[in-house]
Amino acid sequence: MADPTPKRSSWRGDKRTAAQRGYDYKWRKARAAFLKQNPLCQYCEEDGKVTLATVVNHIIPHQGDETLFWDMDNWQPVCKKHHDSTIALEEARNAKIGGDSSGNPADPNHHWYGRGVA
Repeated sequence: MADPTPKRSSWRGDKRTAAQRGYDYKWRKARAAFLKQNPLCQYCEEDGKVTLATVVNHIIPHQGDETLFWDMDNWQPVCKKHHDSTIALEEARNAKIGGDSSGNPADPNHHWYGRGVA
């Protein structure tokens, strides 16, 4: 039996222009101000590196939700490398990638934590 739940297409595959998706002059102005105040990539900083952020990432993907899109608490400064690789992979997997200094998974919802391992 087929799943009756309609599949939502990825917002990344949206064929509209960036401006039509909300990345217009107003966004570019807000983005520039945010990066001026938050110039370093958060992911690189966590790795002990200093890299200029060039992208404002939406921590929770907005998927067209304007309230979430403009919520500055949902923004983080990142470099293009992390945005296009690590973050894209995390979104695809719906999980935080990596581990802490003890080798434990960074994602608190990782299945490893639910298996009774102390």
